[in-house]
Amino acid sequence: MASSHTKKVLIPVAHGTEPFEAVVMIDVLRRGGADVTVASVENQVGVDACHGIKMVADTLLSDITDSVFDLIMLPGGLPGGETLKNCKPLENMVKKQDADGRLNAAICCAPALALGTWGLLEGKKATCYPLFMEKLGATCATAVESRVEIDGRIVTSRGPGTTIEFSVALVEQLFGKEKAAEVSAPLVMRPNPGDEYTITELNQIKWSYENTPQILVPIADGSEEMEAVAIIDVLRRAKANVVVAALGNSLEVVASRKVKLVADVLLDEAEKNSYDLIVLPGGLGGAEAFASSEKLVNMLKKQAESNNPYGAVCASPALVFEPHGLLKGKKATAYPPMCNKLSDQSHIEHRVLVDGNLITSRGPGTSLEFALAIVEKFYGREKGLQLAKATLV
Repeated sequence: MASSHTKKVLIPVAHGTEPFEAVVMIDVLRRGGADVTVASVENQVGVDACHGIKMVADTLLSDITDSVFDLIMLPGGLPGGETLKNCKPLENMVKKQDADGRLNAAICCAPALALGTWGLLEGKKATCYPLFMEKLGATCATAVESRVEIDGRIVTSRGPGTTIEFSVALVEQLFGKEKAAEVSAPLVMRPNPGDEYTITELNQIKWSYENTPQILVPIADGSEEMEAVAIIDVLRRAKANVVVAALGNSLEVVASRKVKLVADVLLDEAEKNSYDLIVLPGGLGGAEAFASSEKLVNMLKKQAESNNPYGAVCASPALVFEPHGLLKGKKATAYPPMCNKLSDQSHIEHRVLVDGNLITSRGPGTSLEFALAIVEKFYGREKGLQLAKATLV
């Protein structure tokens, strides 16, 4: 099965790549111990992914076309998927990868647009984003509706909501079942993927806004990139105005699994405005930075005192809200290993928990449900379900 040398993984990105897919792939494969290279197919390392999310690749693809990888994984998103398809050096690398019997994987539109167009799916079973199934069917032996499909050395999947499963399956392909189980356990994955998402709500109140919800998402070095991007991505799909604010004095942060994300503004700038919701991603380093930022803590206290919505996922309810008294008289949940820090643990088993103007959740695997619950609180259940369907949650 898996040999002992470091497994090398290539994840190419472009302007218009689906950022949640890309970031989950990078994060989960790095958790598995793979040496992951994020390569921009553009002529710069900074890419403008979908939904205004900016990330910085490790290198340009043009600088590493002779490198050998154990796995090449293609994220989806438009126009990113088209750009990957039209990138001749990438096409050559993927075809050589296939000829040499090494793994290729693609998700969302990329199985149809890239792998299919390049002729790699002939005689294979594959899946992709629902809207591309017809196109896929024209390029592969059998288009199937599996969330993750493995046929020989080709692994395909459907969209944002299937990306964690897809990435864990690839950890298993590279490192074996035991490693995959070890990586998936802390992710708090969905027990019933594909089922309608649910939220638990206590002390229901209406979350109101004028015109468009103004939402602040702070990020810092060590923030969990899957969680941050899930929140930003889904809320921007819902057409909320999401402001991503970096703590410290640089817009670029290095997240927990070394994904480089670029914020819209510094927190100093963001502080001047008021928000309908302030919501914190987790990640140990990020949560610690939040907790020690007097500026952010004061904004959160004001938010809570004026009965405006605030929320957090993973380590942040335990490390930021609890010590600063922001959970007083409230029920909350958090990252399972951190729940012992909550003074009230009566409701920790819920994946997403709303208590009046507070919303909390558990980890990377609950972050899309968490973001959809926020959509639901501002826009109603129907909008939440519509986005759940579009993202394959």
